[in-house]
Amino acid sequence: MPEGHTVHRLAEAFGHGLVGQRVHTSSPQGRFSEAAQIDRMVLLGAEAVGKHLFLAFAPSADVDLDAPVVRFVHVHLGLYGSWTFAGEPGFARMHAIGAPRVRVGEQERSLDAGTADWQYLLPRPTTRLRIQGPCGLADLTGPTACTLLDGAGRQAIIDRLGPDPLRADADPEQFVSRVVGSRSGIGTMLMNQEVVAGIGNIYRAELLFRARLDPFVPGKALSRSMVEGIWEDLVALMHYGARTGRIVTTQPEHRLLDPRIMERTRQNGDEDPTVVPREQSFYVYHRHTLPCRLCGTVVRSQELAGRTVYWCPRCQTARTRRAAWIRENPAAPWAYADLHDLPGPAA
Repeated sequence: MPEGHTVHRLAEAFGHGLVGQRVHTSSPQGRFSEAAQIDRMVLLGAEAVGKHLFLAFAPSADVDLDAPVVRFVHVHLGLYGSWTFAGEPGFARMHAIGAPRVRVGEQERSLDAGTADWQYLLPRPTTRLRIQGPCGLADLTGPTACTLLDGAGRQAIIDRLGPDPLRADADPEQFVSRVVGSRSGIGTMLMNQEVVAGIGNIYRAELLFRARLDPFVPGKALSRSMVEGIWEDLVALMHYGARTGRIVTTQPEHRLLDPRIMERTRQNGDEDPTVVPREQSFYVYHRHTLPCRLCGTVVRSQELAGRTVYWCPRCQTARTRRAAWIRENPAAPWAYADLHDLPGPAA
């Protein structure tokens, strides 16, 4: 399932290629008949909140976003959803975001989606929604949710979500208070979108390792300063992910320590030899049965909150923000200069 930084990259892609333009909308699959209601409207804006994408449509470009006439397409990709893009040079900064990595038209005809013939690309039969503008198009397939809402419907969804670390209006105190006031385990709460919006299974596992926290420690057992530290770490990691399209949580000096992974976790830019490989990107995620990069203890896994959580039973025992090895190495992992300077695909 795409994590929050991916949805923010989607919103940026729409903002770059389609926002402000009058577009054609259709549902080749036929399961989103509401596409006819917004056909030939102007795409006013694209907004990401956690794992939710909202596309705002209005009859003309001079309509305010909060006007009653504005309609919002709400998309949640879930496990199998994706957007694919095609258009003129410079339109699509990325060809796909989400689960499948198939270019628009790839199965229908042998045609590069970046050529001037993008207007003739046929949608796949599974395309739930196609949005086409003067310079390019975007196809949505396999989402968990694709609905048409008014402003009140959009706000109702946002009101159910916790703070999004990538949004300027995020309130970290809301996250901290909910965690330290709960008897639930920290590993469970990090996957609860009402506690914090945008975290998926990779960020959960890696945040807990970097904080040296056992996933099953209840929130009430944690100090406020430690939870504040988790938030700070999350903000830094997700901003890096939004900029590069990749999740990288390891410090450079740890990447060549047992660079293996048990499952093939695909990320954007995997084909680029200049990016940090998957096998070097994570401390514990998908490294169950392998030795911990730092202490050599076998990494464990267990189902928690509907997903598999990964952790090192030796490293992840801290009850305070700074574990012993962090005190001995004050530059890691809380110093982010090297993390943000990592090479990666352009945002």
